[in-house]
Amino acid sequence: MFSRRTLGCVLQSRVTCTRITLPLWQKILRNSSSSSFEVAQSRLASLREEPDNDTKLKLYGLFKQATVGDCTALKPGMLDFVAKAKWEAWNQLKNTTKSDAESGYVQLVDTLLSHEDKESETLNLLTSSESGVFTITMNRPSKKNALTTEMYRGIISGLDEAAADESVRIAVLTGEGDFYSSGNDLKNVAMLAKPGGLEMAYKGAELLREFVDRFISFPKPLVAVVNGPAVGLAVTTLGLCDLVYASDKATFHTPFSSLGITAEGCSSLLFPRIMGPARANELLIYGRKLSATDAYDWGLVSDVIPYMHFKDEVSSRLRHLAGLPPQAVQLTKKLSHECTSDLLHHANKREVEILRGRFTSEEALQAATRFFLKNKT
Repeated sequence: MFSRRTLGCVLQSRVTCTRITLPLWQKILRNSSSSSFEVAQSRLASLREEPDNDTKLKLYGLFKQATVGDCTALKPGMLDFVAKAKWEAWNQLKNTTKSDAESGYVQLVDTLLSHEDKESETLNLLTSSESGVFTITMNRPSKKNALTTEMYRGIISGLDEAAADESVRIAVLTGEGDFYSSGNDLKNVAMLAKPGGLEMAYKGAELLREFVDRFISFPKPLVAVVNGPAVGLAVTTLGLCDLVYASDKATFHTPFSSLGITAEGCSSLLFPRIMGPARANELLIYGRKLSATDAYDWGLVSDVIPYMHFKDEVSSRLRHLAGLPPQAVQLTKKLSHECTSDLLHHANKREVEILRGRFTSEEALQAATRFFLKNKT
């Protein structure tokens, strides 16, 4: 269709049909007092399909009104279609405050992205059940399997289904493509800069608490099949899994401090126990990235398998695990978790309480803005 640096606005006249090109689609990154406005400019690049021409003109007008103010230029001549379209899109917002224009721009970008998310959301999480193995696959490879709100809910539902189905012996969580998961989608954090952010932070924190609680209370063996890099929550919840099989291409990174947030997934309790306080601090505070071999040596991973044989070897192990006497397996898991279950639920609750405040902190919002500006291309 049209390039992302062009507004392909085609206007009909009595004489000719002229294509109007405007430098609208390029993201003009200037200083702004609004973090959400800056983030919206960067998020615009993540659209899979370009908006229609009318929407592009609205974005242009809102941007100019938000950054410059009222249009004071003379109206271009009738035959200068390019300048005329730009002028009209901007001038119709006359007397709109810069703040209102910023809000309108952010809202329009949110609407465009929300529409795309709704269209693809049903494909972002896949479940299957075969021979006693219930598999939940994070299926958002173009976004490194970053977790959306609906994916959180889908994984909760999937674990509930696996727990209730007597034919299911084990549950498996894995990722599609090159990534296991990049953790929480930072769009979720960026949305908190909007009006109503405090309420959204509360709801998001409660969803996170419920999500992690499902890992804690899941009664059957829970296996993480880490096919590639894991980040944030995708790493911390590994401590709640009974087995973790990692490809030798997997890496493990918890950049909480650089994102202005704090540890979650019960990692504040489990990681010091699994790998010792000093190493846990390397991950949770310093943000050290581990290779698959490091993660194995530190006790976070059960085994590392060469990528070339990863799928076949893991499938063989899962079939063996699913073939073991289910009651004996579940009772052993219950015994091993009885002494720590209450502690884990308490740690989860406490972590979420702290995160709720961090989500709307200036540090976290600035970090999210830096992330989107860095990844704007």
